[in-house]
Amino acid sequence: MTHHDQPTALDRITELLAENGFDGLASAVTVLLNEVMKLERSNALGARPYERSEGRTGYANGFKPRTIHTRIGPLSVEVPQARGIEFYPSTLEKGIRSERALKLAVAEMYVPGVSTRKVAAITEKLCGLEVTSSQVSRAARALDEELEKWRARPIGETPYLILDARDEHVRHGGQVRSCAVLVAIGIDAEGRRSILGVSVSLSEAEAHWRDFLASLQARGLHGVKLVVSDAHAGLKPALAARLTGVPWQRCQFHLVENAMAFVPKPGMRKAVVASIRAVFDAPDRPEAERQLEIAVKKYRASAPKLAEWLEANIPEGLAVFALPPGHRRRLRTINMLERLNKELKRRTRVAGLFPNEASALRLVSAVAMEISEEWETNRKYLTMEPE
Repeated sequence: MTHHDQPTALDRITELLAENGFDGLASAVTVLLNEVMKLERSNALGARPYERSEGRTGYANGFKPRTIHTRIGPLSVEVPQARGIEFYPSTLEKGIRSERALKLAVAEMYVPGVSTRKVAAITEKLCGLEVTSSQVSRAARALDEELEKWRARPIGETPYLILDARDEHVRHGGQVRSCAVLVAIGIDAEGRRSILGVSVSLSEAEAHWRDFLASLQARGLHGVKLVVSDAHAGLKPALAARLTGVPWQRCQFHLVENAMAFVPKPGMRKAVVASIRAVFDAPDRPEAERQLEIAVKKYRASAPKLAEWLEANIPEGLAVFALPPGHRRRLRTINMLERLNKELKRRTRVAGLFPNEASALRLVSAVAMEISEEWETNRKYLTMEPE
């Protein structure tokens, strides 16, 4: 005989949906996730709650609250904990890839020097895995296969393309070299943003950018109406070669920063920033160009190098005026990359010096993949207006 004194998860889900309709969907999904995670813990432990089992591998150890962001909004779930075994629900694996990549980077740095049990024990404790060359290689291959699938996934119509570059240090040929890390973010035709891809290379700047853009196009990138970036070395000629005729918006935030190098006196900086802001905050392009002309005339005598720089560079930050007003503020800078760069800095600071390019690419890819997955489940970044 089956007893129904205690409501099952299915009963609670049914009740929530019956009483609240779609408004109860988030609560219903929360109940479902909690139940699935508990079942996964039971399977990992080899025993259900309070069950005596000879095959038990560990013990339940309560729950830890966590908020996860999904397409239906934030969900406050209870993550099952365990003792005696390593356990984390596969449902919530965000963050796991980047941790594995970071540990592998640290491990790879130590592998060549592992010659004593003492060093091996230290690195095993530090990295959370055994660090023989073969074991590190196997772990790296498994993660690299997963990340390569992500980097090679198809791309569709992408009206807005945001590009950025940063440097990391790698060991190459017995020397420490600066390695370029390229990142591409796309906003698709529905207004959703994602990280389209990353690339790591020691190659000359223009060639690296050109190859990176070609790889995005080979995966289906098309329909680009605007490219937003800072003035990275080699990028302009690469854009001319691969995205011919597509307007380029130079990051307005970095333009203001760059202008400060041409201000002759510290006391002038506040006024110069105000003059540039008047250009960028204009209601339309004709007014922006008028404000630029005023600024150039204003500094022609007192700061001729600044006036010359403004006249040559500020127009590169005005392409955004061709966009719908609702899109301009979010696409006039590359500030959307701040979260990604902050997370990359946090991880690469721990790694310090990468042992090779592959290790740097692994970590950057893992961080980018996790952040992109979060973006893709959040609300739309832009409301795309009809032509």
